[in-house]
Order: sequence, then C-alpha cells, then structure tokens
Amino acid sequence: MKFKIVYDSPGRLRLRCGKDVFPRGCEESLAEAVSQCEGVLSVRATSVNGGILIYYSGDSKRMILDAVSGIKAAELEKRQLTAMQQLDDSFKRSLIKILVRRTAMKLFMPSFLALPVTLLRAIPYIKKALSSLWRGKLTVDVLDAVSISAAIAGGSYSTASSVMTLLKISALLEDYTRSRTKSTLSESLAVNIDKVWKITDGCVESVPTSSVIVGDVIRIGQGSMIPVDGEVTDGEAGVNEAAMTGEALPQHKCKGSVVYAGTVVEEGSIDVKISQLPDESRIGKVVELIENSENLKSQAQTNAERFADSLVPVSLAVSVLTYLFTRNVSKALSVLMVDYSCAIKLSTPICVISAMREAANRSIMVKGGRFLENFALADTIIFDKTGTLTVSCPNLCRIIAFDGYSEDEVLKISACLEEHFPHSVAKAVVRAAELKGIKHREEHAEVEYIVAHGIASQLHGKRALIGSAHFLFDDENVRVTDEQSRIISELGAEYSLIYLAIGEKLAGILCIEDPIRIEAAGVIADLKRRGFKRVLMITGDGEETARSVSEKLGIDRYCARVLPEDKLNIVNAIKEKGRKVVMVGDGINDSPALAAADVSVAMKDASDIARETADITLLSSSLDRLSVLREMSERLFERIRRNYSFITLFNSGLLVLGIAGIIAPAASALLHNMSTMAICASSMRPFLKNDGNDGK
Repeated sequence: MKFKIVYDSPGRLRLRCGKDVFPRGCEESLAEAVSQCEGVLSVRATSVNGGILIYYSGDSKRMILDAVSGIKAAELEKRQLTAMQQLDDSFKRSLIKILVRRTAMKLFMPSFLALPVTLLRAIPYIKKALSSLWRGKLTVDVLDAVSISAAIAGGSYSTASSVMTLLKISALLEDYTRSRTKSTLSESLAVNIDKVWKITDGCVESVPTSSVIVGDVIRIGQGSMIPVDGEVTDGEAGVNEAAMTGEALPQHKCKGSVVYAGTVVEEGSIDVKISQLPDESRIGKVVELIENSENLKSQAQTNAERFADSLVPVSLAVSVLTYLFTRNVSKALSVLMVDYSCAIKLSTPICVISAMREAANRSIMVKGGRFLENFALADTIIFDKTGTLTVSCPNLCRIIAFDGYSEDEVLKISACLEEHFPHSVAKAVVRAAELKGIKHREEHAEVEYIVAHGIASQLHGKRALIGSAHFLFDDENVRVTDEQSRIISELGAEYSLIYLAIGEKLAGILCIEDPIRIEAAGVIADLKRRGFKRVLMITGDGEETARSVSEKLGIDRYCARVLPEDKLNIVNAIKEKGRKVVMVGDGINDSPALAAADVSVAMKDASDIARETADITLLSSSLDRLSVLREMSERLFERIRRNYSFITLFNSGLLVLGIAGIIAPAASALLHNMSTMAICASSMRPFLKNDGNDGK
C-alpha cells in the first residue's frame, strides 16, 4: 500500500493513502493489521481520504511504515466479512456439525453408551418442558420432552436421538430466520465528521467535533455536511435538505435561519451557532424513534409457533386417552411419536427462507418472514414522494419566453450563465441545453454570483440576471406585467421556477420539476388491483405540488409539508384504526415512519439509515418490484396454509393407524420423519414462474 507521511512527531504518525485506496468497511481490518506491529498503541483509519492515524511508543516507526507498505487492499476486503456473511457462515457450520454428529453417533457409538448419551442430550428439552409447566403453559416444549422421554422409556434410543436431531435443526432454522429480521443501526449513519472549524475571537481553528459545546460557532463551507443543529449567524448558503425534509431543491439559508445536522451546504458558506449537539440533534431524535419502534416490533411470535402450541394439548390428550382405553403402551407411544409441531416448525422457516432467496434473485431483500406476511395482509400503502415516487433529480421540463425571445434563446442564455456553477438546478439547465443540441459560447461579461439567490452579468450591454423570484423581483426590481404575474402564479402551483431577466425585463421562466417515475402510475394501479384499499402519499413538499403528483398517479390521499415526526404520527394514526400499513420511503426523514409501519420498504438509492431501518429493501430502481413482492408474499402464505393442512391430515392419519395398532411406534416415527422431510423439500419450490426479469 502506497502512502505519504503528512504528520510525523515522536509517538504519532499520520499517513495519507488517498481516496478509495482501501474500501469503506475495511477500516477495522486495516487497523487490526497495523496494530500487530510492536509498539503500536492505537490505530484509526478513514476510507474517505485514506487517512491512517497511528500512536506508538519507542523507536518502532520504521517497522510500522514497513508494515503499512506491505498491506494489500485486496487482502483487507477478503478479511472483512459483513454481518450477514458471518450469520450465513455460522448457520452452515452449525448445520454441518449437527448432521455430522448424528451420523457419527449412529455409526460409531457403542450400544452400551446409547442410554447415558441419549439421557444427557434429553436434559435441555426436559428443562424447557418443566419451565413451561412451571409458568402454567402447555407448549410445544412439553410435547417434545414427553415424546423424547416416552421413546427413551420404551428403549427406542435411536428414535429419541432422531427426534432431538430434527428439533435441533428446526431451532437452528428458526434462529437463523429471526436473526435475518434484525438490523443494527450503523454508528456513522447520521453524521460522520471528526473535525469542525470552530470560530474563537475571530480566529478559525480545526477542532474535534466531540469537543464543541452548545453556543460555539462553527464555519461550514461549500460541499460540507452540517454536523449539528443550529442557527446561522453569518453568511449565506443553499442547503440541500432532501435527506431531512424530502425537498429536492436547495433551501436558502441566511442569518437567523435554522439548519439541521445531516444536511449539506451545496453552495456558499455559513457560520452556525450550535443549539443541539450531534447526539441531541433532530437526526439523533430520528434514531431514537427508530429504536423505540423496533423494540415494539420485535415482540410477536410466529404463526407457526402459535399453531404448533395449539396442537400440543390435543396430542397429549389423545395419547393419554389411547392408553386409558387400550392399556397398550405401544399404541400410546405411537401417538406421541407423531409430532405435528416438528413438521410445522421446520417447514415454515424453510418456506420463508426459500421465499427470501427467490426475492433476492428478483432484486428484493427481505429481512424476515413476518414482513412477508405483513406485506401479504396489508390493506394500506403509504409512499414518500421525493426519491420514491419521483427520481429526486431536478429536471428542466418547460420554458416560457417573453419580450421577443424564443424558448431556445432563453435556454441558451440560461445555460451559458449557469454552466459556471455546480449546484443541481444549474446542472439541470445545462443538461437540457445539451440534450437539445444548443451550443452556447460565452457572450456575456464576467459573472457575479450571489449565493443562494442567483447570477448577474452583462449581455450585449444589458444587465442579465438568472435566479429566484426574491432575487429578481425584490432585490433587482425586475418589472413584470399582470399577464406574466398570472402565468407565474399558475406555473408556481406545479413547478419550481427559475427566472431570466435581461435589461430589467423578464425574458423567460424555466420550470424545474422532480420527475415522476415512469412506472409509478401503473404500479399504484396494480397494487390497488392486488388488494390495497388505500394508497397515500406523504411529503415535505408544498400543497400544490403534492396535489399535482397525487392526481397524476391516482393516489387516494396526500399529506403535504410534513416533518419526520409528522410522518410517524400519520402511520400510527392509521394503525390505530385497525389497518395494516406498508410504508415505502428513501430518506432519513422517512425512517421513523418506516420503523413504525407493519412492514417498511426502502428504495434502492435510499439513505443508509432508511435501508437499515426498513424490513424490505428494493435492490432495483423500479417500483414494479412491489407488485412482484405482493404476489410472492401471498403465494408464500398460501403454501404455508397448504402445508398446515397436509401436516394435520397426514399426521392425524398416522394417529389413527397407531391407535388401531396397524403401525408400530418405530414405523410411526419413521413415516412422520419422512413426511417432514418431504414437506420441507416441497417448501423449497419456486413461488413464481421465471419471467426473465430480475428487476435490475
């Protein structure tokens, strides 16, 4: 690994490898590799700029530099396993261990050890059963323990061992499925800024973010993320608040304006007086809301467990009655060998995992079975607008020309002025000119850029202005006619407007919109056909924009100008009416609502915190995956219901045959286990026909 030394003092080294030299997520592996050098006290690595900060003792500097030089980025990637990979590897190892142990016991264990080994293995099951009975509950654990104990009492140690092996596999599959439903919020999701520029007595110095306190003033320049909530004390800037409010266009911030952690200064520079530290900021409260909602969400038991538990008293009662009426231990044991719960508890997670795997192949990542069930049963779906129903990229969609100028002339002049500046709206204007093949050589004088307002220049001896209504009409006193005012009022209801003025007269209006996804209207119509009775949209945008989008997409109801906590309240209010809610979103501002919904879906390009919070993530940029998911989830639970019916009928048949004395306990156990394996194999079949579309 190549690097340069940017700071060198006794006991402290700072190295710079460059951006993307080692991937994000490999910092810990790199730090661990360097820490193995003698004398190293601590290491901190940052992938953003390839920085490595090393504290050491003694004269081990040369050894440390040699060690860093010998590290290869590819090896770091190999060493870095994701949490899901670790979970998968652990599951595979545990499953192989169970199967190998069972095979070895059958082949090599001496017969005289069969009883003590089987008794030893049975102890945990008996403890669970006694614990359930102590709590006054007759659960599947009790039936498991009785079945194992009865087999041991009857001298059928192999049968008891087979039952315990199947139960272990069942428990392993359940734990694996449950673990996939859980996600941990990344520590760096909200704000990952180590240093800030603090202003003290007119001097600006770089200090650790952890050292600032409420009341300090920090300077935030163009392109930087705002690390705290606060109030602007000086400067002007265009701040991108899309992650917090959903608004796609930069918001003008000046002295007295409030800014929030996690938003980005897209243009300009501002001084901010801190009102809330990072942990207490609005984004910190968003995380707290998510954690609380996750705790509420994780309490439910699966349908399989409830159904299996409900059959326990039946199995025990039938076994006892069989013995009372027949006085035949073999017949009573045959009943106990037929364990409804084993097949139910094993086939259900296999169905779910198969569905999750198939969903992944179709560009849908699902974190657990209950989310598929909730999606199948939901009757209400709520969409965020920006980045979900729209593509969250400003687009020039219409031009209105005045004062003798043509639309192409307005676009040419606007692009010529805007091409000097990198903000999103300027890029949309320049991109529109390129698509129309309009060439624009500079005919204007040097431009004057007024932060978060617009641009001023001279064009053929006349003052040329482009920017916001406030800039042109209030600051520069550009005149507009009554007809122009009427047009502006009509257009402003649907678009964000940029104005071009030449010689103190309005020359044109550029209409900017956040384009609606092409497939959105069709997907919403299809979801309604598939059983969603209510489709809602919630957005931080204004009333007129929200109404326009809703009408175009056939959405039943919308809520405009909502904050993150408002979205959460809306979801909770709908749930209180007894409806099952799906929430689809992409931003930090959607995360509390995502966490509160019965099932939440994040878009492909969603923020990290939205993806971590969501129960389901679309790995495709197309909304049509929602229709695929609805169909798959419905078929999953149709299969589970069919499995329940088959298991109940088949095992009930075994009970009748056992009670009648037609089959022995060993045969009953064998047929039961074979049917369990068969139903599990059947559960792995694909749910949907291969349509040749993976959604990517």
